[in-house]
Parts: sequence; structure tokens; C-alpha cells
Amino acid sequence: MAEPSLARLSALFFGFLLLLATYSWVPRLHSGFLSGTGVQKTLGPDPKLRVDHSSAKPHHPLDPLTVQEIERVRTILLDHEPGFGSGSATIHSMALDEPDKTLVVKWKKGNRLPSRRAEVLALSVGQSHVIVVDLDSGRVVSDVVNPTSGYPILTMDDLIVASQVALKSIEFNRSVEARGVKLSDLVALPTFTGWFGPEEEGRRILKVQCFTSQDTPNYFMRPIEGLYATVDMDKLEVIKIVDKGMVPIPKAAGTEYRYNVQNKPVHMDRINPISIEQPEGPSFLVEDGHLVKWANWVFHVKADHRAGMIISQATVRDSETGEPRSVMYKGFPSELFVPYMDPGELWYYKSYLDAGEIGLGPAAMPLVPLNDCPRNAYYIDGVFASPDGKAIVQPNMICLFERYAGDVSWRHSEILIPNADIRESRPKVTLVARMATSVGNYDYTFDWEFQTDGLIRVTVAASGMLMVKGTPYENVDDLGDKEDDSGPLISENVIGVVHDHFITFHLDMDIDGPMNNSFVKVHLEKQRVQSGKSPRKSYLKVKKYVAKTEKDAQIKLSLYDPYEFHIVNPNRKSRLGNPAGYRIIPGGNAVSLLDHDDPPQIRGAFSNNQIWVTRYNRSEQFAGGVLVYQSHGDDTLQVWSDRDRSIENNDIVLWYTLGFHHIPCQEDYPVMPTVAASFELKPANFFESNPVIGVAPIFEKDLPVCRPFASS
Repeated sequence: MAEPSLARLSALFFGFLLLLATYSWVPRLHSGFLSGTGVQKTLGPDPKLRVDHSSAKPHHPLDPLTVQEIERVRTILLDHEPGFGSGSATIHSMALDEPDKTLVVKWKKGNRLPSRRAEVLALSVGQSHVIVVDLDSGRVVSDVVNPTSGYPILTMDDLIVASQVALKSIEFNRSVEARGVKLSDLVALPTFTGWFGPEEEGRRILKVQCFTSQDTPNYFMRPIEGLYATVDMDKLEVIKIVDKGMVPIPKAAGTEYRYNVQNKPVHMDRINPISIEQPEGPSFLVEDGHLVKWANWVFHVKADHRAGMIISQATVRDSETGEPRSVMYKGFPSELFVPYMDPGELWYYKSYLDAGEIGLGPAAMPLVPLNDCPRNAYYIDGVFASPDGKAIVQPNMICLFERYAGDVSWRHSEILIPNADIRESRPKVTLVARMATSVGNYDYTFDWEFQTDGLIRVTVAASGMLMVKGTPYENVDDLGDKEDDSGPLISENVIGVVHDHFITFHLDMDIDGPMNNSFVKVHLEKQRVQSGKSPRKSYLKVKKYVAKTEKDAQIKLSLYDPYEFHIVNPNRKSRLGNPAGYRIIPGGNAVSLLDHDDPPQIRGAFSNNQIWVTRYNRSEQFAGGVLVYQSHGDDTLQVWSDRDRSIENNDIVLWYTLGFHHIPCQEDYPVMPTVAASFELKPANFFESNPVIGVAPIFEKDLPVCRPFASS
């Protein structure tokens, strides 16, 4: 693929390209790009660790499409209608069409790989296509047109074209210039429209709002409030301009966040550099680029266009027999839902479904060594397809590293036995798989953390910039009784609009195998003690309920009605007769408070509950549906679950939604400190006893010679 020329882009798009640089097909060719038939290599933090993607081959049934496979899919599609050869069709995403689960589970290393296929989401003449290409036979085996409402993931070309169309409008440009903004400083940012009815029906549209990058790269803090243009992406024309009058543009002062250009003093003592040293090297291995082996864990990890990072076939070794036992077949962030709480004409449509509308993979910039990931990290690239079907490498997109932060795995000191010096403690060392994605203004970091006791902790951390609103007010005292309904004042002329973040995870739990799993609700029920039976008046009793159907497993969490939620294999019993299982442990969470008939909530209906369990169906992967952009909400997790299929003793999928309400404050300006939410998957009668009871402690002789600095 030839290098894109910046000369063809007007200076009008300079600011916009600051945002678009998060995507892989803008000019970052030095980082890793396949150009024609040349050999392409990516450089990790260590120049000796080079990956030659041009000749890479798959080694595992779930390995992502390689550069050669992507190019082969492109070649096959050139001869396929509806118009890939003529250029009238564009590729919006391409990923491995994974083999049937039964084939993957049975596959052993050394066996021939199952047939390799690619799933392509494409658009041609306003029609959505879900295409499956068989790489072995070299032909298209399926092409389904408009299977549901909605359109495929947006591409970089869509975003650039929408901005170009808006900026060709004389009326739009006049509105910008009337506000005293130079076109050379203008950032024209397409925003996703959602679906609200007639205006969006039957055509693909984007709404373009504007910012100024004058004197700052942080244009998000300098919105040009009161103005946007609606662009018809099929006709490539502006169909509506809304200009609500001039609102003061927030000043650039105080918006800078780059370390090398800041001059603001930091009033704190310096923190000395810190690093984990491993004198014998890392304890994990990565085989064939994607298979990770560490301690008692083995799992497959890969980059994905839509989900960002996928963990598959996670197995943990039995502490008694050494047998590898299945825990999870597949886990990934299935969809994000970020609705903003301003119903006005300029903001009502801002309710984003990031995974399905833009994709978490292309928005993943290379991780920053020593800051995003520690010195001992191992990096994995992502390989995706551009809109014209050529292969693009997203370098250093995922990192793996061992973490030790002084935490304790288990401990006990015995004080009641005379003359006994019993002080046993074990350090907690974990393995983390991390991916970070910059979806416009927000940065999300996804961690999958594996512990030797069998626990998996999943954490989502949010940072980046707020999506803010311009206001004429500079101080809360100026507001009087006119306090802005959409959020608090966080800087002069800047409103931080209240919004939510919800992230729904697809967790295909396979406890000791893909079949014969059940969902058990373990209820703590208060019991009243009969008068005269005990000095106590009440106590809690455990009762277990096996969910029979999907509606039985639509769960809203409540502190005042406590449950544990287990996935168990009733056919695998411990020596005591308990079914082997895992439980999901929610962390701090929030629920969507929007009405269920509100259009954003209809599309984001997967946030109606915090826990769902559905019967496994390989077509039900993404909680917002296959085609999300401008979808009507007719292909969501809520729709699938309402079919109320049997889930007892079956192949089932656990879904968990974590979230938080965000009421912005001044500390979130100009870049917000990280806020995180998490959940855990923890063994419940899976092992016969504590699986790490025999792990050795660490002694001074095991470590390099380091001494604390002694001040005189």
C-alpha cells in the first residue's frame, strides 16, 4: 500500500489529524506498515525483538489473520460482487471467522489447522454486507446483505470524508469564521449520531462538530459550542447546519499536557524511578506469538479489530494432579456504552457504542514503554485490514508483564502457641495482559490479570479528556439559579457534561469443558431465630438456585439482596461432592438510569442488567449486535436473552457489565486522572484446597543486591 500523502490534506485538517493519528492507516508508516511486496518489520522497545509479519503464518486455530491471509482475502474479494474490484465497495473490518468451538477444543499442537476463514464487514451502495471468505478454497462462501438494522464499523476514510464535506460548505465556514476562528486552527471532528428515527432512517450520516487547536494540542478543551453540520455519507453532502449563536470559546491557557512543553511547577517531592528486577528473567513464555504459558496458566491472546484484545482457551493446572483444566474459552470487551446527559439539540445524540461504531483495535496506539508497561514487558502487535483490504500492522498494541506490588498471596502468624515462631507469608506475583485504546477523547486501558490461585481479575481504567461544553459562565457565582443541567463548571467557560461508562464483557466460561455448565444463584437469606432458641435474633442462611432459562439469569445487583453467582460443572465433583465452579465477584459498579424506551438505552440495552447468562451461539458475540452504527437495537444481548432458551447443564456464556457514572470535577481538567473499575473470576470448589499453599516464599538470597539509600 502506498504511503498516504499529507500534501493532499488541507491545513484545515491539521487539528483533526491529531485525533485521527490514533488510527493505523494515517501516516505512521515508520511504526510498521506493509508496502507492496516489501518485507515489513516492527520494532518493539528492544530493537533486537523484531517481528517479520510479511512471512508470519498461523500456528493455532484462533491465531488472527496474518498479513498474507489479509492480502489473499483482498485478492479473492476483487473478483466478488458487489464492486470490490470497481471500488464501489469498502471493507470496514476483517477478522478471523473462528472455527467451530468443537474443532478448536479437540485440536492439538501438531495437528492440521481447521479451515481458515475471514469474516468481512463491508459496505456497498448503502448496503451492509457480512461476508465469509474461505482461504483454503479461495472463494466467498457467504454474503448476507443487511442482516439487521445498522451499518458496519466506521473507517478512517469515513471520518476524513465527513470533515471534508462539512468544510466545503460556505455556510458552515462562515459560521466558523464569524466566531473569530481561523480555518487553519479548525478541528472538524465527526461524531456518531446514534439512531433517533426519521432523520437517520435510510441513510448513513455523521454529525461534524468543531474545536480550535490554536495554541494547544488539547483541542477537546476548546469547543466551538453552538454549531454542527450533519453530513449524508451516501450523497456526500451537508443536509443540515445548526447554529445556535455564539458561545465564548474557552481559553488555551492551562490546557497543555505534554511533559516536554509544560512550564507549570509541580509542588511535590520527586519520586525516584522504580522498576521490578528479575535477575533470572521473566517467568512467562510466549509460543508462536500468541500462546502464553506462565506458572500454572496457559492461554491464547490476540489483537482484534473490534474487541481490542481477546483472551481464549484459558486453562489452569490442577494443584493436586497437574492436569490442565479448562476455565474460560473466550473473554473480551464486547461493547462500550457512553451516553451523555444533555438532551439539547446540540448534544442529545451523543451516546457512543465505541467497539461497534469505531473499533477498539485501530484506535490502539503503541504502548509507551516504562510508563504503560514496565521494563520486563513483552509486546504483541495487531494486524488489521485497511478500507481497501491491505494489511496494516499496529505495533506494540498488547503487552504482557509480571506484576509485584508488595501484595500478599496468603499469610498467617501464630500468636497463641507458646514459644512457636510461626510467621508464614507469600508474595502475590501476577501476570498481566494489557491493551490501551484511545477512542477519540477517552483512553481506556484493559487488563486481564492472572493469579496463581486461579483467580482472573479484569480491570478497565479510563483516562484522557472529557467531552466538554462551552458556556458563557466563568464562575459558579455567575450561574445563580441557572446552573447548567448538563454538568458542573470545571474551568472558565467549560462545562463537564455528566455521562456514563458501561463496558459489557463476553465471558464464555467452560468449567472443565464446554458442555454441562450451569449458572447457580447463591442467595444469602435472612432467617429469624425462634424465640427462646438462642440469644441471637437473626442469622443468614445460604440457599442455592439453579437458573433454568436465560430470563432466570438476568441479574440486577443489590447490596440489600445479596447473592453470589457461580458457573459450575455439575458433572465434575470435588472429593467432598461439590461441583467444580468459578464465581464472578463484582467490584464497584453503576447501573444505567435511563428509561428503557429512550433511544440510546434501546441500543445499549445490554446495560439493563449487570449479569446475563445466555446459551452459547457463535453468532452472538457482540452485545450491541453485528452492525452497530445507527442500529435500532434489534440485535442486542437483551433481544437474545429474551428468547429465554434453556441454560441448565449446557454450553453457556456469562456476560458482565461494569460501569460508573461520571460527574466531572476540576481535577479532571485538562486531562483526567485514571479511574478504574474491575471484577474477578474466582475458583469456587474448583480446587481441592488452597492451590498455592505449597508455593515457596522469597528470601534475600534470591534477589539482586540492592540497599535502601541512607541519608546522612
